[in-house]
Amino acid sequence: MPEIETNQRDSELFSPPSDVRGMTELDRTAFKKTITIPVLKVRKEIVNKLMRSLKRAALQRPGIKRVIEDPEDEESRLIMLDPYKMFTDDSFEKGELSILKQLNVNPQISKYNLELTYENFKSEEILKAVLPEGQDVTSGFSRVGHIAHLNLRDHQLPYKHLIGQVMIDKNPGITSAVNKINNIDNTYRNFQMEVLSGEENMMTKVRENNYTYEFDFSKVYWNPRLSTEHSRITELLKPGDVLFDVFAGVGPFAIPVAKKNCTVFANDLNPESHKWLLHNCKLNKVDQKVKVFNLDGKDFLQGPVREELMQQLGPLSKERKHSVHIVMNLPAKAIEFLSAFKSLLDGQPCGSELFPIVHCYSFSKDANPAKDVQQRAGTVLGISLEACSSVHLVRNVAPNKEMLCITFRIPAAILYKNQTLNGDNHEDPPIKRQRTDKDF
Repeated sequence: MPEIETNQRDSELFSPPSDVRGMTELDRTAFKKTITIPVLKVRKEIVNKLMRSLKRAALQRPGIKRVIEDPEDEESRLIMLDPYKMFTDDSFEKGELSILKQLNVNPQISKYNLELTYENFKSEEILKAVLPEGQDVTSGFSRVGHIAHLNLRDHQLPYKHLIGQVMIDKNPGITSAVNKINNIDNTYRNFQMEVLSGEENMMTKVRENNYTYEFDFSKVYWNPRLSTEHSRITELLKPGDVLFDVFAGVGPFAIPVAKKNCTVFANDLNPESHKWLLHNCKLNKVDQKVKVFNLDGKDFLQGPVREELMQQLGPLSKERKHSVHIVMNLPAKAIEFLSAFKSLLDGQPCGSELFPIVHCYSFSKDANPAKDVQQRAGTVLGISLEACSSVHLVRNVAPNKEMLCITFRIPAAILYKNQTLNGDNHEDPPIKRQRTDKDF
């Protein structure tokens, strides 16, 4: 008889009892189930030696012991065997039979009634058994310290409290499960959430890329799926460079960059984010390297950023060796803020290689997302960015929705007053290509 695929096997014998279907309040006792498992009786002193030779035949199921005491003989042990491979004595392979013979073990297979309980089932198996048949099962979540952050669909909402409790039960260290109940507030970049199960405490601590962040998750924005992007941008800056972080949140760009001995100006409009940004700068010992602001993004760009750029790009700028980067991570609206760069500076432009490099984030549902972001950013600035920008795919947010980062150096014709777009003095060097529309 051919071996049955693992996934198919697990969905049959090792699935929870069928009568838990439709359960909305978790009753762990309802998950008891007795199954019959083939076992091999062996002397207890040879178990370890024998198990190495019976890897194929032994039961491979997380959470279930493969060796148990023999209730009828304290000098013996019972080795659990795979019920989909081992049926009779003839199910052993030639090499396995040879080992059994060497160790003087009778190859006769017996039956053992094994009781499965709630503890023996995986979260996905529990939810698949409980939710309506054929419906999507949520077993994934974003982990934010002790909090499991879920984004449940409508058909899962009647089971939301059960789902939350299962997430807590099956994931060590998780003590609270929450569900997002509205879209992110574009003003303060946080969202309303409902505690599904567990403790109400939203004060949490996370570690990302060797840095520690503390905050109240109910009042600030934090996305653990952006850790790779935080690292990517950090690696672009060299010691001595300058970073303006327009929508800094609690510091996942600002703090790692400051640790590289860069000068950082970090801003967030949300008073809670501003508070935790200050706290996390101290926590990670970079508070002397980060200047923190609590302004609207446009006011930050036209105030502190403008003032600093006037100095950075002033008469002594030709002696400057470092780069200036501006990060704008507010994907729902950041492109709109690009208009703040228009005629931002007075005076005559210096060499274009010193102009700031912008990393602006956006969402796109377009069939060609990279080109879409380039065109929308270019429209706001009044120029074409397709030949002088790069677009990096950050992550897939939802079906047909991408998060991207467009990177470009601001042209003199945009940045300075009384400059023409067709000026021939300050051609912008191309940004190193990362990923463009051809890559999608």
